[in-house]
Amino acid sequence: MLSSSEWEETPRKEESGYASASSSHAHFADIFFTKPHLRFINQQLKQLEPQDILRWCLTTLPSLYQTTAFGLSGLVTLDMLSKLQSPIKSQADLIFLDTLHHFPETLALVDKIKKKYSNVNIHIYKPAAVETPEEFSGKYGIHLWESSEDLYDWIAKIEPQQRAYADLQVKAVLTGRRRSQGGKRAYLDVIEVDDTGVVKVNPLANWTFDQVQNYIFENDVPYNELLDRGYKSIGDWHSTQPVANGESERSGRWKGRPKTECGIHNKKSRYARLLAAQEAKEEEETLSRSLNARLQIA
Repeated sequence: MLSSSEWEETPRKEESGYASASSSHAHFADIFFTKPHLRFINQQLKQLEPQDILRWCLTTLPSLYQTTAFGLSGLVTLDMLSKLQSPIKSQADLIFLDTLHHFPETLALVDKIKKKYSNVNIHIYKPAAVETPEEFSGKYGIHLWESSEDLYDWIAKIEPQQRAYADLQVKAVLTGRRRSQGGKRAYLDVIEVDDTGVVKVNPLANWTFDQVQNYIFENDVPYNELLDRGYKSIGDWHSTQPVANGESERSGRWKGRPKTECGIHNKKSRYARLLAAQEAKEEEETLSRSLNARLQIA
């Protein structure tokens, strides 16, 4: 009798009559939802606790990773995954974008996480062709986040994320976004699909900051020391400030500016769209030159 793994790997001479993963001719998208199906899934998942949402993800979504800057929500998700009772693998590898401008406290937390959750793989991606803040300034300019904010986001966050997704063949990611964080996040669904087809799962979408913080304390989860100094949402040191009593959770990010997201969770950034437009223009010019050359030969 074949084992379950041998059964899956054995070519089928006969098939059941329906397309399946073992079918030889059927073609499927990696992950595909129709709008009605996605709406139905969200209606169901929003009634579940985060742990149940995570179980659904582990059994449903291939190439699942967790993207995190080790904020409180991401830490809760990481700890919940580590405690799930499941016959299948209950951890998702982590993707951490080291912008080279994180607080020292954030980098110290990464080391603590590696020790406490030693069985979890952490894939660290930095801006292209640089390893230190000094190299970043030398290659891209001093205080780039002030002179060209969109370009900074592209170099420090968006391009490294795209590189990570390509290298690791990411199809779905767990995020730490919650509705209570306000801004565009107030309208979050549990399951979303971005404009590249990657499925984004927000398992703590329904939780408040207090729920997240209480979980951290009650379960002895390591957290960023900046939390004890009035910070609630922590990003790069140059764009993050403590939050005063009564202010919204993410009000310390890009304080005094209308900006609320760095581009990672937006549709393609303005800079990304500019690059795409430039590439399209170059392709058009190349095609035009080629046609003109052929006409001259003729």
